[in-house]
Amino acid sequence: MKWPKDIKRARVIQEILKKKVRITPFKKPPEYITGVDAAFLQGKVIGAACLYKYPDIILIEETYVVTEVLFPYIPGLLSFREGPAIIKAINKLKVKPDVILFDGHGIAHPKGLGIAAHIGVLLDAATIGCAKSRLIGKYREPGPKKGDWSLLRYNGKILGAVLRTKDNVRPLFVSPGNKIDLRGSIEIVLACTRRYRIPEPLRRADFISKKIKRELLTC
Repeated sequence: MKWPKDIKRARVIQEILKKKVRITPFKKPPEYITGVDAAFLQGKVIGAACLYKYPDIILIEETYVVTEVLFPYIPGLLSFREGPAIIKAINKLKVKPDVILFDGHGIAHPKGLGIAAHIGVLLDAATIGCAKSRLIGKYREPGPKKGDWSLLRYNGKILGAVLRTKDNVRPLFVSPGNKIDLRGSIEIVLACTRRYRIPEPLRRADFISKKIKRELLTC
């Protein structure tokens, strides 16, 4: 894909891609899950991808890339800024993941196309958005225990879930991105969450992107 550099073209592409999103049950239990994340440094973006065996959540492989930032910071269009590096990092993996976790939103996005949905369509992959904060929608606070969740609704539609991934900590906002449904998204996020609030594949991807950033700062 040729990534746009201007906002007007990006919005057109966003409208085209959101019509291609497919929210459907995942057909079989996944074998491999990848978490991805991005960090920024002085005009560069670091994309990281960490592959785990599922459901054991055993780290198998890590990759990263460093590319030039080609798109400005525009709320609602962040996937155009982070996407190229994240896709390159995913494509460097020797094993193709069955599901990709994103530190961001799936369809729980003002345009219905958060980064998980956007990249899911481009890669024709099953993707899940797992964000620390809400962009849109209303919800009731879920129960205090790990696994408690409530629905995230917007304009009469169910877009995601507000999921407690650890007892008595702030919930995460989970939404399907592409080729998976909400129930499957919740199950996978919970299965990937162990000692901490954030699922292990995302924690590791965040660690790798920030590690490379620190190394670049000392060069």
